[in-house]
Amino acid sequence: MTSFPPPRSCPFDAPAGHLTRREPGPVTKATLPTGQEAWVASRHADVRTVLTDPAFSSNRLDPNFPLLNGRRVQRQDSPVSLISMDPPEHGPARRAVLGEFTVRRLAALRPRIQQIVDEHVDAMLTGPKPADLVTALALPVPSLVICELLGVPYADHDFFQHRTKTLVSRTSAADEVRTAMDELRSYMDELVTGKEKAPGDDLIGRQIRRGRANGTEDHEALTGLALLLLIAGHETTANMISLGTVSLLQRPEQLEKLRHDPDGMPHAVEELLRHHTIVEWVTSRVAVADTELGGVPIKAGEGVLTANMAANHAPAVFADPDEVDLGRGARNHIAFGYGAHQCLGQNLARVELEVVFNTLFARVPTLRVAVPLKELPVKDDAAIYGLHALPVTWDD
Repeated sequence: MTSFPPPRSCPFDAPAGHLTRREPGPVTKATLPTGQEAWVASRHADVRTVLTDPAFSSNRLDPNFPLLNGRRVQRQDSPVSLISMDPPEHGPARRAVLGEFTVRRLAALRPRIQQIVDEHVDAMLTGPKPADLVTALALPVPSLVICELLGVPYADHDFFQHRTKTLVSRTSAADEVRTAMDELRSYMDELVTGKEKAPGDDLIGRQIRRGRANGTEDHEALTGLALLLLIAGHETTANMISLGTVSLLQRPEQLEKLRHDPDGMPHAVEELLRHHTIVEWVTSRVAVADTELGGVPIKAGEGVLTANMAANHAPAVFADPDEVDLGRGARNHIAFGYGAHQCLGQNLARVELEVVFNTLFARVPTLRVAVPLKELPVKDDAAIYGLHALPVTWDD
């Protein structure tokens, strides 16, 4: 029985622990840091089954749900979060907000994203060298975009970024996590209350008007949804920007092709998402009925972890999976999850990453990492993998 989660020995390669797990068998047992035992699905097909079979529940309030740190962020008496819902409640709740993240709506948002990126690249280029790409670009761009989309004042970004950092860190104590979540929920509760008095032209305002029109207005549910989108909307994309930048800089020949053909960036983004798989364990489940997974019996009440990194590096699905092929363009990866709970904001993340990478490498062709790669501070203590800082420099 293996301890979990396996560490990532290098921020730009898949962990050896994941890579060795995908060959021995379809499903194996692991012991979590809490002492709880859970099954681990690492094959691509098995992970997809876990994420689509109704025998496996998303309910994080279930006492048997596999939590790596044992900390339950959501209170038993609070409304069920979208990511914790099962059918039949999940479908209507997701459809109510899905229209905010269509390809068409986000295409209309692209010019504003481009403006935000240009402004931050301008500021970085006129500032001191080396610059920290995380604070100069990777974190503020998605934070500002999600704030404008939701209608959250960006002036409050230090408040929610600091508390989000506490939430996603595996080293945070349970009382620290509870305090951070309570403060964030209180903040969003107050914000939604204010918008209910005068709904604006933002996601929260549109959801308020929609709920009033069809008789489904729910203050607590909207508060929880807005908070989920705020947390996920900046932390994930920020980490992909920093890791993706380093991965691209490590492959100058492939990067040069992208400079001459920016239309190839969507394929590159998909490959970087697959390779890094920065959010892995949030898609785990608990069995609510006796079932079978890859020929292995799973009993009701047993937890199942989905090793998405291993699945995204499966040689049966991706040729030379540990190589970064920026022209691969394979969208059958599960970096955004799979099935009904697939990431709501995936289209937004794709647009942000495409705009950031195309703009950054076109405008700063001599960009380079300013320290040895082994000195980069990695987030190996966090539920969302990435870099704490990324010192970069360039030629004037």
